[in-house]
Amino acid sequence: MKNYVVSARKYRPTTFKSVVGQTALTNTLKNAIKSNHLAHAYLFCGTRGVGKTTCARIFAKTINCEHLTEDFEACNECESCKAFNEQRSYNIHELDAASNNSVEGIRSLIDQVRIPPQIGKYSVYIIDEVHMLSSSAFNAFLKTLEEPPAHAIFILATTEKHKIIPTILSRCQIYDFNRISVSDIVGHLQYVAHEEGITVDVNGLNVVAQKCDGGMRDALSIFDQLVSLCGNNITYQDVLTNLNVLDYDYYFQLVDAFMKGDVNASLLIFNEIINHGFDAHHFVSGLSSHFRDLLVSKDSQTIQLLEVGADIGKHYQVQARQCPDDFIFQALKICNDCDLNYNISKNKRLLVEIMLIRLCQLIKPEKKLITEEKSEPLQKIVGGPVTNVAASIKSSPSATKIQNSTVGTPNGAEALKQIKAERPTSISIKNNVVSSPSSSYEKSQNEQPIIQNEKYSQEDLQNAWVQLAKMMTDEVRMTAFMQSNLPELISNTEFRILVTNELQEKELKRLEPTILNYLQTTLKNSNIKMSIQFHEDTSALKGKTPEEKYKIMAEENPTLAKLRNDLQLEID
Repeated sequence: MKNYVVSARKYRPTTFKSVVGQTALTNTLKNAIKSNHLAHAYLFCGTRGVGKTTCARIFAKTINCEHLTEDFEACNECESCKAFNEQRSYNIHELDAASNNSVEGIRSLIDQVRIPPQIGKYSVYIIDEVHMLSSSAFNAFLKTLEEPPAHAIFILATTEKHKIIPTILSRCQIYDFNRISVSDIVGHLQYVAHEEGITVDVNGLNVVAQKCDGGMRDALSIFDQLVSLCGNNITYQDVLTNLNVLDYDYYFQLVDAFMKGDVNASLLIFNEIINHGFDAHHFVSGLSSHFRDLLVSKDSQTIQLLEVGADIGKHYQVQARQCPDDFIFQALKICNDCDLNYNISKNKRLLVEIMLIRLCQLIKPEKKLITEEKSEPLQKIVGGPVTNVAASIKSSPSATKIQNSTVGTPNGAEALKQIKAERPTSISIKNNVVSSPSSSYEKSQNEQPIIQNEKYSQEDLQNAWVQLAKMMTDEVRMTAFMQSNLPELISNTEFRILVTNELQEKELKRLEPTILNYLQTTLKNSNIKMSIQFHEDTSALKGKTPEEKYKIMAEENPTLAKLRNDLQLEID
C-alpha cells in the first residue's frame, strides 16, 4: 500500500517561483542572492501557514547551490541541491525553539556554529518559533547572533514578533509575510485538485479560502478533509456541510425581507438558521460581513475588495443595486451594535431578533394616496360628497362669471380680478388634492419673483429685528446680541448694525442671508441691505487691566465674586 502524504507536504514549494502570495518578499531575497548582499541574520514574521519556514529552506538551498539558473533559482542537480532534496544535507540545521528554549539548547547551537560546512558556502540555522526562547536563552544568543562566523547565517521564524526582545530585533533583517489572498489560495487549490484528478466547485474553494484566514497550510488541510469526506467530486453544499458554514443564500433572503419590511419572514429565516445548529453570534458577524460586501459591490473601484466567487459576486452586485446607500450604512451600525452587546446580553436570541426588526423598519413603505374608491377621508375634509362639492363649485357666483365671459375680453379680466379679490370659499379637487379655484392662477403668478419696495420706519425695522432674534432659538449668542443691539435705519434700502469685535462681525455675515430674507419679507421691501460697522468701546472697562476690569464688574455684580471663589478661578 502506497504511503499517503498530505497535500501541505506533497505540494510544498521548492523554489522561489512556486511560493504562493509572497512575490515581493521572494523577489527581495533573490535580489540579495544576485547582488551577493547576504545578511548574517534574518527574521521571518507572519501568521501561521504563510510560508516562513518554506522560504527559509528555499533560501538556504539556493545560497548553497553550485549552479544557479538564470533567474537565480536552485538548479536541483548539484550535490548540495540533491542532498537538500533527499533531506541529508549537513549545511542546513533546523531548531524548534518551542522544545529547545533553554540556555543549554542555545549553548549547544553556539558550539555547532563554529564548525564550517563540508559542502557549499554557508551553514544555515533555521530557528522556528523563536519567540518561545526564554529570556536567558535570548541573552546567551545575543553575541553569536551579532558576530557569527563568516560561514553562518541565521534565519529566525516567528508568529509573534512582539514577544522578541528589541536587542534581537536590532540584529536581524526583518521580513513580514502577508496573509495569502483568497484568490491566490483558490488558484493553488485548483492546481492541487487538477493534479490529484479531483472535481471541485470553485464557490466551495472560495469558502475554504475564507475559512483558513490567509494560511495556505490550513487551506490544504481543509481540502484533504473534504476529499476524505466526498471523494473525487466536491460540491459547494458538501463544503458548507463539512465546515458548518452558513450559506450566502440565507443572507440574500434576509436582505430581501428587510427591503420589503417583512418582519415575519426575517424571524422565520433566523429560526431556521438556529435550528440548523448555527451560533447566533456567528450569524450576526456574518450578516455584518454581508452588508459590508454589499457596500463594496456598489462601486466599480471597491468591488475588488469583494472576496467571493464570480457567481456569488454577480448576485452581490444585483442586490447592491437594489439597496440604497443609507440603508446599508444604518444596517451596518445596527449589526455592529448587536455584535458589541451580544456577550453582555442575558437574552441573546431576543437581542438578535430586535436587530432583525430594526433592520426591517429601515425601509419605510410609501404612504398610499387616497383613491376615488376610498374617498371617505376626503368627504370628511370638504364636509360632503365629492359630487356635491363639484356642483357647488359650478354653481358659485365666481364660476358663473367665468362662464359668462372670456379672459380675452374686458369683462373677463374684470371677472378674474373680482375672483381674486373675493377669495372664494369654494374648492376644486385635482389628483386628490383640495385647493381653491384660484390656487393654480396664484401659483403661476408666484413662480416669477415679485419685487416689493414699501416704505418702513425705524420702529418697524427694530420690531422686526427683535422678532427675528426671538425666533432664532438655535443661535443663543446671536439672539442675545441682536436683542441688545438694535439696527439704525440709514435709508429706505439700508440699515446699519454696530459691532465691537470681529467675532460679532463674522457671525452677522454668516447669518446675513437669513436676516435679510426675513426683513425683506416682513417689511415688504426687496431692496433692504445691511451694513456692519465697528464702534469704539467707550465703556468704563476700556483700557483697563484684567484685574481692574474684574473689580469693576464685581462691584456691579457681587455674584461674580462668589462664582470666582466657588470655582477657584484665576484672572487671566
